[in-house]
Amino acid sequence: METLKKTILIGIFALFLSNFSFAQNYKGIQDAFYTSYQHESKAEYPKAIDAMKKVYDEKSYEINLRLGWLTYMSGLFTESTTYYQKAMKLMPLSIEAKLGYVNPAAALGNWEQVKTQYNDILKIDPKHYTANYRMGLIYYGKKNYMGAVKYFETICNLYPFDYDALIMYAWCNYFLQKTREAKVLFNKALMNHSNDASALEGLSLIK
Repeated sequence: METLKKTILIGIFALFLSNFSFAQNYKGIQDAFYTSYQHESKAEYPKAIDAMKKVYDEKSYEINLRLGWLTYMSGLFTESTTYYQKAMKLMPLSIEAKLGYVNPAAALGNWEQVKTQYNDILKIDPKHYTANYRMGLIYYGKKNYMGAVKYFETICNLYPFDYDALIMYAWCNYFLQKTREAKVLFNKALMNHSNDASALEGLSLIK
């Protein structure tokens, strides 16, 4: 608890410093963001990056976050992780920065780093949809159904009629030989997605 309180205080202080730095040049930075959005809309990522680098401030959370995204879209994955790491250092509780970081990390195949970020998000927000869902997918992909099921169960408790969570929760139960639960879940998935191929396949396997 003390560690969390300390992290929150650091985050608040970092936000103050970030906003103070930003306030020194509102108009110039706002214009740079606008220009970068215009270039991004045309998929002109190098020009969008250049617009942001002209006003770059390593103490700006917003600029580092923006450059993390733009360099990721440009395929500069290592550079992207660097910007996201700077953003996370400035704002330790930022979930958006952590979610951004996992994109280039996954592209580089750094799955342990991806898991670390999702786990950090779940420490901040245990009910976070995306973090729970993607952690479930990671364990499911490794055929660790016992590890995966708890994440999909969390989502289904929060969003009982969410198709994506239902179908994955159903398959986890099936592979854990909980066929009664799996049958109920496959049928619920069909209420959401009529004639869904995955749900129908699951039901066909249950005798």
